[in-house]
Amino acid sequence: MKYEGNITKMRSEYAYPVKYFLSVGEDEINMNSLINKQLIITYQHKINCIHCGAETNKSFHQGYCYSCFMSTPQCDAGVLRPELDMSHEGISRDMEWAKKNSLIDHYVYLAITGGVKVGVTRHTQIPTRWIDQGAMKAIRFAKTPYRNLAGQIEVDLKQHVSDKTNWSKMLKSKGTDLSLTKIKEELSDKLLPNFKTYLSLNNNIEIFTYPFEYQIDSFNTVSFENIETISGKLIGIKGQYLIFENGNVFNIRKHNGYLVSIETQ
Repeated sequence: MKYEGNITKMRSEYAYPVKYFLSVGEDEINMNSLINKQLIITYQHKINCIHCGAETNKSFHQGYCYSCFMSTPQCDAGVLRPELDMSHEGISRDMEWAKKNSLIDHYVYLAITGGVKVGVTRHTQIPTRWIDQGAMKAIRFAKTPYRNLAGQIEVDLKQHVSDKTNWSKMLKSKGTDLSLTKIKEELSDKLLPNFKTYLSLNNNIEIFTYPFEYQIDSFNTVSFENIETISGKLIGIKGQYLIFENGNVFNIRKHNGYLVSIETQ
């Protein structure tokens, strides 16, 4: 079977294990069904902006042309750093977009990827955000009515816990004995008093399993920045990474908008 088209980050469905689907042009591939099969992904030397469709020599902010990177609300500073979002004060590249994406309930969360991390996400992105980061467990820490406030709480917590995912540790991790409930309690005590009113009473712990059962000691990231064809036996998927038997891993999200052909054997 052969597919050709621009790719975007994999869609996921919360299941045991997580189910993954990759859009390639007009087609959507059930990626779980390709595990343990030979896969050949070939770059066609073309990138299209995932917002306007224009051809671009370089991808910005994981899939945008430079013009869209500089103008669209999806690429505003407050997307990567929620504490910089100013839509609650009426400042935004697009207030209508902000009303639907920034001026809505947000969660500050704790997740175990390779280690414990703190993050921020819109309520509509649960559990997708956790799956995209390859979390094994996640818990809601605080709930806020808009993005900037969630970002402020995240900044406060970053004194005690990282906001980054170590991709290598994430891929190697198969289980954890860490208690998110206990960690939440400890961090709640350290939170600035003016933020404690937003603490979430929901202590439910979401648990995730992924279609990846092998143990690999080391990984090598491969990218179309330096090679044209990525091939090998697909043995698993975690986060937005395709994992091959030879230890190569391919980050789909990083290649949003890339035109590729995909062959299965």
